[in-house]
Amino acid sequence: MFHPALSKSRLFVGVVAVHLLGASPAYAQPKVYRCEANGKVSYSDAPCVGAKVIDATPTQGMDKMGGSSRKGREVQQDEFHRQFDSAMRPLHGRSHEDMNIARRRVNLPAGDQAQCSHLDRQIPSLEADTSHATAEVKARTEVDLYKARKRFFDLKC
Repeated sequence: MFHPALSKSRLFVGVVAVHLLGASPAYAQPKVYRCEANGKVSYSDAPCVGAKVIDATPTQGMDKMGGSSRKGREVQQDEFHRQFDSAMRPLHGRSHEDMNIARRRVNLPAGDQAQCSHLDRQIPSLEADTSHATAEVKARTEVDLYKARKRFFDLKC
């Protein structure tokens, strides 16, 4: 049986979810790569051959020591998204991280979204292959991993 009030509430939830997915970029930290070349170390958001992914997540604690919150807009937005995602999880079943990925990719063309999904599955496999590779195949696996990470970066996944 059709119930108009239930239909309106579902429509409202759907409109809010779509608005939040496309309204603004998500506060999602890009990966940071540690690259070594000719004995020199550099850090970049762009991958390089033989790169190591490092955790460069900024801390978010101790923001009220002086009595007032000093969080930036992006952190405030991420906190809002985290609370919203938690409240909506029974409806969509996705984690906050999965929703951040969806927010970041919502405006990508469908073909790019499909490639990003494929790379989501491929990159962890290539990382495992590289970490377990023998010396004679390590260079090839590192190049394959670099190509996948570079494509991921270029697509803005």
